[in-house]
Amino acid sequence: MAGQGKRRKEKACPHRAEHDRWLAGRRIWPGALTGRESAADMVDQAFNAYNAARLREAAHLFVRKMLEPDVTVALSVAGALTPAGLGPSCLIPLIEHGFADWIVSTGANLYHDLHFALNCKLVAGDFKVDDAALYEVGVVRIYDILLSRDDCLIRTDELVREILSKPEFQKTLTTAEMHYRIGRYAAQVEEEAGVPHVSVLAAAYRAGVPIYTSSPGDSTFGMELGAMRFGGSRLELDPVQDVNETSAFVFDAKHAGRKSAVMLLGGGSPKNFVLQTAPYVTDSLGLEMKGHDYFLQVTDARVDTGGLSGATPSEAVSWGKVDPERIPDAVVCYLDTTVALPLLVSYALARHAKRPLKRLYDRREKLTAQLKAEYLARGTRRPK
Repeated sequence: MAGQGKRRKEKACPHRAEHDRWLAGRRIWPGALTGRESAADMVDQAFNAYNAARLREAAHLFVRKMLEPDVTVALSVAGALTPAGLGPSCLIPLIEHGFADWIVSTGANLYHDLHFALNCKLVAGDFKVDDAALYEVGVVRIYDILLSRDDCLIRTDELVREILSKPEFQKTLTTAEMHYRIGRYAAQVEEEAGVPHVSVLAAAYRAGVPIYTSSPGDSTFGMELGAMRFGGSRLELDPVQDVNETSAFVFDAKHAGRKSAVMLLGGGSPKNFVLQTAPYVTDSLGLEMKGHDYFLQVTDARVDTGGLSGATPSEAVSWGKVDPERIPDAVVCYLDTTVALPLLVSYALARHAKRPLKRLYDRREKLTAQLKAEYLARGTRRPK
């Protein structure tokens, strides 16, 4: 046949350059897994699409940009992470390696953290159980985690009350001050129990990482404080000062020409408390400052319900929470935190050296005073 074997002459494509530009990305061409890969190697090699790709992007954002020396990293912690053991396995390494500079957590995570300091027994169970039967024998369930009401919860309650009854707590404290002081005792308790370096509060105390709780009444800490007030305790918490201190961390970083990053585990109140720092400075104090530079969130919340937990970084831009010019440096992983966090932490430990500790707890009063002076010196008021 005439012309057989000859290549068909292709027509010139007027959009070839644009066509090639879209296909200029990283080719999906992974090798076979062998079982010998590290977690970090697996993320780089096999996490190529869908939420696996988002996790890979998050790992790269965290290690290549958020952990640069000039970045202050805020970590928000929501969901029952410490009962699942993610304190010793993930949160403590982040703290001790200088990968989290300040933290906002639910009070429940910090309360359950103390079970580990006390060497209490939490066990992997089954979520398909008769909860009435558990109640009868004094066993409490957190989905598929089982723990004793008396040997774990009540014992921890007693420790909390013992600590908070000490003279140093009989005054007004920020939540960071309360957690720092509890952390000092938690460090002693874990040593006495023969289980060092299992408490997040103790690790944060040693590293000078301030931990805040945006809803201090919403946990067993709040419950014990309520009961103790009936007994004459003079301890009062000042969450308003927490607003000033956390915002001072961000203001200091941004106005010194450095950057601010947020790593959001879940959503809820801790997420908002971390993100509101920028609009507080700009809208309430009237000081010029752009939002956070880097945004990394792990969430299973839907966007379309309108809740804060699922709100995207683009939506946060409209509030001034995130710098609009840095949206390319924003990643959301729609994934269970208990799956994503161990992979992210393992990746960071494998790919990045320890950072010097910023010890923001030790500097919080100075930084807050600087923010206040800036506000008063400019004579600013809330914009009309």
